Amino acid sequence: MRDLSAVIMAAGQGTRMRSRLVKVLQPLVGLPIIVHLVELCRRVGVKRTIIVVGHQADRVKQALAELANGVEFVLQGEQRGTAHAVLQAEEALRGTSGEVLVLSGDTPLLTRALVERLLDAHLRTGAQVTSVTARLEDPTRYGRVIRDAAGNFLRVIEEVEATDEQRTVQEINAGVYCFSGPPLFRALHQVRPSRVKRELYLPEVLHIIQQEGGMVGLFVTPDPREVLGINTREELANAHAVLWRRAAIRWMDEGVTILEPETTHISPLATIGLDTILYPNVYLEGRTTIGEDCVIYPGCRIRNSHLGNRVTVLDGCVILDSEIADECTLGPSAHLRPRTRLMRKVKVGNFVEAKKSVICADLKVPPLTYVGDATHGDRVNVGAETITCKYDSFAKHPTIIE
Repeated sequence: MRDLSAVIMAAGQGTRMRSRLVKVLQPLVGLPIIVHLVELCRRVGVKRTIIVVGHQADRVKQALAELANGVEFVLQGEQRGTAHAVLQAEEALRGTSGEVLVLSGDTPLLTRALVERLLDAHLRTGAQVTSVTARLEDPTRYGRVIRDAAGNFLRVIEEVEATDEQRTVQEINAGVYCFSGPPLFRALHQVRPSRVKRELYLPEVLHIIQQEGGMVGLFVTPDPREVLGINTREELANAHAVLWRRAAIRWMDEGVTILEPETTHISPLATIGLDTILYPNVYLEGRTTIGEDCVIYPGCRIRNSHLGNRVTVLDGCVILDSEIADECTLGPSAHLRPRTRLMRKVKVGNFVEAKKSVICADLKVPPLTYVGDATHGDRVNVGAETITCKYDSFAKHPTIIE
């Protein structure tokens, strides 16, 4: 396995979002933006993922502790540019001899295929750094890639420092890099503040490496959408649509029937078994797993739950942090709240709500019933409009029906 590390820059505020929440924590298909980058690193085989935090550092750490274990953090106390951000990871990566993948924390549309092609190109050519570029019809706000007459790399010019002629260049720097470790940090120490904004720009490292005789490789992505950053609410909405569509295509290729992909929303962390059918307006959020031969009818929302095989979820059900065994039927309009377990062949009827309860195999829970903090044992017969609840005005206590 290759010795691959990653540095994800996630210290900025993201003022164009007009939000009290930092940009990398904005929710995208049910997960913070930064989690998509961490998951990508895991899928491409990164051994160590280092997150450069700054604004709302504690909130970013907390979100990743809950959703993406095994990452490391370094603090960029003062935001002085992208080169300064990556430099904060020097101590953590001291002695690293392998490759270092550098990503921006606001590019959640990156795909595993693109990153693996970048890594392959970097290793195949023997370059000290390989940078992803893209050609945009409207390159506004992005740094431009300047090449010589033969098409070789010269340098990256940030838009605020570019001439009118340079601003006409449509090839942009995507902010996705693969570096050979030692040359990266040697060059970072040589970056000088920019002329206009006085920031330390990471693309300057490419020019420095080239000036020292190193090879700079450029990898042009065929799909510019993959590398676009999320800076506004409109761009966030567009990213939602792209990721939902990708997920639907992926699972249809795996043998899942999705009757209306445009309205079926599947988390990147969800899994779905063979021959399952998803009707329109179904939401599978978080780390939900759906077994084989299930049918999920319209308007259902399932989050962080496990469904076994041959489960039927009728219209309008909500299932949160629950576990459902094989051959159960729910709904319509049933609500399973966290820590509910249904054993095999349980039937939950209309407008039933259950919370933190266990319902044993083959039982039926009829309409308008509430099961709270309870265990229903074998062969228990529950009538309609039954309420199970033990509450003494201070605490809730379990109910056991043997």
